[in-house]
Amino acid sequence: MPSSFQRAVVSVTNDLATDNRVNRTCTVLQELGWEVLLVGRMLPGSLPLERTYRTKRMRLLFNKGPLFYAEYNLRLFFLLLFVPTGSRQPVPAGSRQPVPAGSRQLNSPTQSGPCAGTLFISNDLDTLLPNFLAARIRRKKLVYDTHEYFTEVPELVRRPRVRNAWLAIERWIFPKLGTVITVNQSIANAYRERYGNNVHVVRNIPMHTALGPMPMREELSLPLDKHILLLQGAGINVDRGAEEAVLAIRELPECLLLIIGGGDAWPVLERMVKQHALESRVRLLGKMPYARMMDYTRNADLGLTLDKDTNLNYRFSLPNKLFDYLHAGIPVLATDLPEVAAIVRGEDCGTVLPQATPHAIVQAVHSLFSDPDRYANMRRNATFAARKLDGAQEAAKLRSILEGLG
Repeated sequence: MPSSFQRAVVSVTNDLATDNRVNRTCTVLQELGWEVLLVGRMLPGSLPLERTYRTKRMRLLFNKGPLFYAEYNLRLFFLLLFVPTGSRQPVPAGSRQPVPAGSRQLNSPTQSGPCAGTLFISNDLDTLLPNFLAARIRRKKLVYDTHEYFTEVPELVRRPRVRNAWLAIERWIFPKLGTVITVNQSIANAYRERYGNNVHVVRNIPMHTALGPMPMREELSLPLDKHILLLQGAGINVDRGAEEAVLAIRELPECLLLIIGGGDAWPVLERMVKQHALESRVRLLGKMPYARMMDYTRNADLGLTLDKDTNLNYRFSLPNKLFDYLHAGIPVLATDLPEVAAIVRGEDCGTVLPQATPHAIVQAVHSLFSDPDRYANMRRNATFAARKLDGAQEAAKLRSILEGLG
C-alpha cells in the first residue's frame, strides 16, 4: 500500500457526473490512502457533483472538435505539470458536500501534510498525451485506463485522417506504458496483439449499492398497462440501435420505450419521434443522477443493449447498462456481440438478436412477453446473474493493481 497522503491525479474528458468507472477508481485510491484530485470539464448542462474527494471541472472555450481536444489537452498538461507535490488531507467519508453545477472550486478543505509521490491516471486516449508528457517530465508513475477500443470507434473509423492522428499518439505511447487497464478480455487481447503490453481487465460491474425503496410507476409518471422497454447510456451514438428501437415501437402499441442519457444520436431520435408521431410511445429523458436513472430501470420490463457489429470497438464492448439491467432484475434484449452475448446466453437472462433491426426487435419482444413463464424465469436469472457478477470483485482487482504501484 502506498504511504499515506500520496496524491493521485485522475483525468477524463467528460463532465464527471455520470462516470461511475472513474468514480470507482477514485474511491479505491482514496481507500488506499491516496489524496485524489479528479479533473474533467464543465458543460452547460452539467449536473452537480457530490464526491468524497477533490474535483476540478474546467470551463473551456470549445466543447467539441479539434479545438476542444487541443485546448483540453494543453490545459491538462500544464495542470499536471504544476500540480503541487505537497499533500492535503482527504475528505472524511461523512463530510460530503454537493458542488453546484456552476462551481469551479475544488470541493474539500485542505491541510498541509507529507507526500511521498504523485500518480497520474489517464482515462482513454484523449487524455493520454498530456499525462504521458507530464509523467515523463516530472518522473511520476502513470496508469492508463482505456474504457474502449478507442481508435476503432465509428466516429474515427469513418474519418481516417482524424483516426490516423489518434493512432499516431497511441502507437508512440502505448508500448512505453507500464500499467494498462481496460474493460474486458476481448479489448485486452486486441491491445496485447497490437502492442505487446500486458493489459489488466477490470470490468464495469457496479457495486451493490442501496438505492432505497423502488418508487411506484405512478411516481415516475409511467403507465401501469404498458410493457416498458428501456435503453440507457451516456453515449447513445450512431450504430447503437436506438434508431431501430424507435422504429420498432411503431409495431409495439402495447409498449412504452424510454431512452435515458445522451449522445450524438439524440437529435436524430427527437426528429424520428416527431416524424412518426410517437410522442405517446417514446420518451426521451436526458442525463440524470445514477440513483434516479435506476428508479426508471427498476420499473422497466426489458433492458436494451443493441450495439451493432460495425466496428471493433462495438464488437468488443461490454457496456455498463448490461450490468445495470441485471442489478435491476430485468431481462436483457441484446445483439450478438461476444462479450455481451456470452453473459446473456450463459446466465439465460435475456434474448440475443443476430442483428438490431426493427423487425427482429418486434419479434423478440412479442415472443418474450407472450410467454409469461419464460419471462419470469429470465427475471429470476437476471437477479441471480447480478449476484454472481459482483462489482466488489472488480474493485478488488483494481485495488490489487494500484497497491502494486506503491
